[in-house]
Amino acid sequence: MIRFDEVSKRYPGGKEALIRVSFELDAGEMVFLTGHSGAGKSTMMKLIILMERPSQGQVFLEGTNLNRVSRRQVPWVRRSVGVVFQNHQLLFDRTVFDNVALPLAIAGFKHREIGRRVRAALSKVGLSDKEKQFPVTLSGGEQQRVGIARAVVNKPPVLLADEPTGNLDPELSKEIMDLFHQFNQVGVTVMIATHDLGLVSRMKRRELKLDHGRLEESAP
Repeated sequence: MIRFDEVSKRYPGGKEALIRVSFELDAGEMVFLTGHSGAGKSTMMKLIILMERPSQGQVFLEGTNLNRVSRRQVPWVRRSVGVVFQNHQLLFDRTVFDNVALPLAIAGFKHREIGRRVRAALSKVGLSDKEKQFPVTLSGGEQQRVGIARAVVNKPPVLLADEPTGNLDPELSKEIMDLFHQFNQVGVTVMIATHDLGLVSRMKRRELKLDHGRLEESAP
């Protein structure tokens, strides 16, 4: 599903974010990406969604060599990946419904199909009664749920989450992780970047640990 083959990423100025990273993530697997701040976690995710390109090595997604994807093809590749951000990245001048509908509208779905999918996604994250509200009226945990609904509304086979519980208390963090577990249970491949090592140990999943750009892998 996702494969890194001797991938390095060097930014302008000489900073090496990743150094010869190799791993393979099977379809339907759930893994945690850990490491100190600046270890390379966000860079790894940016390579998967083509926000960055590797300096050397190859990145594969669903068998596609991302090094060979043209700029014009990038939006099509990104439809296979849902992304959840720590700071939600919501549009505060639009309703919850419109925020979740955005990827479908961009993809050209018809109005009736958008409504059906958005309501199904909001139901999965427990926000069916919030679709007409604006994000500013929601709690931090609810805003994160809106971000998750938007990430999965397109039914992507891969879900990436960058510090999705970083601003939440332990109880809300557990609820959010339970949601990711539910999506994984129905076959979605999930990669979660986190600093919460206690959470990682409780979930008993494979861990990819980055240390100054180098990868150490551990079994669950």
